[in-house]
Amino acid sequence: MAEMGSKGVTAGKIASNVQKKLTRAQEKVLQKLGKADETKDEQFEQCVQNFNKQLTEGTRLQKDLRTYLASVKAMHEASKKLNECLQEVYEPDWPGRDEANKIAENNDLLWMDYHQKLVDQALLTMDTYLGQFPDIKSRIAKRGRKLVDYDSARHHYESLQTAKKKDEAKIAKAEEELIKAQKVFEEMNVDLQEELPSLWNSRVGFYVNTFQSIAGLEENFHKEMSKLNQNLNDVLVGLEKQHGSNTFTVKAQPRKKSKLFSRLRRKKNRYRHDNAPAKGNKSPSPPDGSPAATPEIRVNHEPEPAGGATPGATLPKSPSQSSLPAVVVETFPATVNGTVEGGSGAGRLDLPPGFMFKVQAQHDYTATDTDELQLKAGDVVLVIPFQNPEEQDEGWLMGVKESDWNQHKELEKCRGVFPENFTERVP
Repeated sequence: MAEMGSKGVTAGKIASNVQKKLTRAQEKVLQKLGKADETKDEQFEQCVQNFNKQLTEGTRLQKDLRTYLASVKAMHEASKKLNECLQEVYEPDWPGRDEANKIAENNDLLWMDYHQKLVDQALLTMDTYLGQFPDIKSRIAKRGRKLVDYDSARHHYESLQTAKKKDEAKIAKAEEELIKAQKVFEEMNVDLQEELPSLWNSRVGFYVNTFQSIAGLEENFHKEMSKLNQNLNDVLVGLEKQHGSNTFTVKAQPRKKSKLFSRLRRKKNRYRHDNAPAKGNKSPSPPDGSPAATPEIRVNHEPEPAGGATPGATLPKSPSQSSLPAVVVETFPATVNGTVEGGSGAGRLDLPPGFMFKVQAQHDYTATDTDELQLKAGDVVLVIPFQNPEEQDEGWLMGVKESDWNQHKELEKCRGVFPENFTERVP
């Protein structure tokens, strides 16, 4: 009998819940259709919006904090591997080996301590903060259901009162159900009306504490790590002093084979073939439009054509010039107040067209290709732009040594590329 009673209670409860869901669904349909009024509380709705915003922000912060911790752990592993490599290559007879090993151990402990403190003082606090949201969110949803029950009971009671044929027993029962639904709703409503604003205001203090903890832990970590790095640097300085004769040569950054000079060479070859200058003359200047191009007046000493010289073609040779080699006279654009007038490469007369700045070689550099400059420490280089910026490799500059420019004033012969990290900019 007890079992039957238990089953009967369970079945009755299920039937009651089904009936409640059906009644709520009907009430919501009537409210959406405008056939039943809905109890509104704008202040509470604002509190719910703030709650959802706060939950979204907290969830994002928790996710980003976990990503940060994962990055710290990854950096720890990378730092540990790097120190293990140093320990392996640090030979036993080198000075400071024991100190280097101790620094590596302290480095590992410092990373572990930093990660653990972040977990304890930031992540666990974050988890506790977000732990209160699911329960409140559930209560907000339940409060919404109880509000629908209250509205439904209120509408039922009002309909019975306005009916033409009144049933006092039904009206009394409906009033009882209304009072009960109102009481349940108001109890939940009052509690949430107090909790939600308080939770919303607590976010400021939580964010302050969380980010202060992270900032403080990171600051202390970097201070301690800085000390370890300084100690390691001191150890390596000692090693360098003992083995100072075996210096490491600075190397240039690898570069792709630039197509710039191969194109210039092709243009030069075409120019030579088309114009066939006399042997012994200077190489032809770059094609028109090149930054290095300058006007030329050529004087040759070929025999004067029969019938007289063509005006403007050549200058007649004198008897005293018969044994002299061909001469090329170069002219430059006119200058005003130290600047070049006309042409795309206007600039100071004593500097190459397009000049940008000077650098000084800090190390010797041995050219490995025909388009590269050979540098000695102390050489000053006048930096100029690439004709085609797309052909510039990262870490490489185009220029002409100042000594070569002062002597020849010819970019075609003197310019070349060089590694930027071998030089230092000078006024």
